[in-house]
Amino acid sequence: MAKKNAFYAQSGGVTAVINASACGVIETARKHKDKIGKVYAGRNGIIGALTEDLIDTSKDSAKSIAALRHTPAGAFGSCRYKLKGLEENRAEYERLIEVFKAHNIGYFFYNGGGDSADTCYKISQLSEKMGYPVQAIHVPKTVDNDLPITDCCPGFGSVAKYVAVSTREASFDVDSMSKTSTKVFVLEVMGRHAGWIAAAGGLASDEDCDLPIVILFPEIPFNQKKFLAKVDAMVKKHGYCSVVVSEGVKGEDGKFLSDQGARDAFGHAQLGGAAPVIANMVKDALGYKYHWAVADYLQRAARHIASKTDVEQAYALGQAAVELALKGENAVMPAVVRTADKPYRWKIGVAPLAKVANVEKFMPRSFITRDGFGITEKCRTYLAPLIKGEDYPPYKNGLPQFVQLKNVAVAKKLPAFKV
Repeated sequence: MAKKNAFYAQSGGVTAVINASACGVIETARKHKDKIGKVYAGRNGIIGALTEDLIDTSKDSAKSIAALRHTPAGAFGSCRYKLKGLEENRAEYERLIEVFKAHNIGYFFYNGGGDSADTCYKISQLSEKMGYPVQAIHVPKTVDNDLPITDCCPGFGSVAKYVAVSTREASFDVDSMSKTSTKVFVLEVMGRHAGWIAAAGGLASDEDCDLPIVILFPEIPFNQKKFLAKVDAMVKKHGYCSVVVSEGVKGEDGKFLSDQGARDAFGHAQLGGAAPVIANMVKDALGYKYHWAVADYLQRAARHIASKTDVEQAYALGQAAVELALKGENAVMPAVVRTADKPYRWKIGVAPLAKVANVEKFMPRSFITRDGFGITEKCRTYLAPLIKGEDYPPYKNGLPQFVQLKNVAVAKKLPAFKV
């Protein structure tokens, strides 16, 4: 039986380490040339499969592929596109099978978050029904850290490190200016429904560096009166205060503070704007001078300060995805399993996609302090190992050196398909 080719694609918001997973997938597949033919990548995620816009990764050298490990963002382009159910849009699934057949693809590696897990699961279930079985393996990725079963998600550790470092640095800055100028700094971070990233801001303060930090989590309904009292108390005690607010914070009425009414391609609220809302609230009620910032793309693109733990896990999960496929696994996701806290140890486990797709993991209440504005020691024990270690990219003339692949297109064999 002729060996099958593999298809790899990146989905959703990219991270500082998603390319490390791509590196793991491609390098591992190349080590098994007797079982896997070429690795094709989808240009702009699953859309690349639907439009037969495939990239031949064999055209890039081993050196270039290795450089993916220290290159941020998505080397092949990503997308926000969720496949509908078979009954709703059978044409899309038929098209995918046509493309897979045309290019002898038998392995499907989809690197993304919850919606990507759903897409991967659908393909694994429906491809066999449609007469062309494909082994579909989900490679976890999400800065939000909200996938179930896996202890943590690649991309999160590096964002958490960026937020913790930035919160500490900004706090020192505000402290310097607080006597006659700014007294409150507000940093808005990602996290639509889960407060993992915001929680990382709490790591900025520890026993060696006591800083006044207030955290606003999506899991805790925002109470303006309690929040303002907390900030006021912090400023009166320390002279200043830093606030880390998740973009997904909701009022007690259930509405996002930062919802401007726009929606993304998945139908989720397009958030962004919680920081100015909070900052103006502080100024109007307390009269304190403020500054605010939105970390936005910076937090997930910051490969220069990536967590070594995160990079290693991202690569290992990409590698494991290929190894699972070669063992005949289907509709699964390699996962991080924590085996010890001190010292931190982990291994690779396997999660069934049926239990991953469309399931969000939120911050446990035990990770949030009783007043709702900080992290507990239990949370600190969980978070601290994930930001440890530095994995700097190579530098030249003061700037990090990232790889830009050739991304050579594969010749099309089918009629055009409109997405």
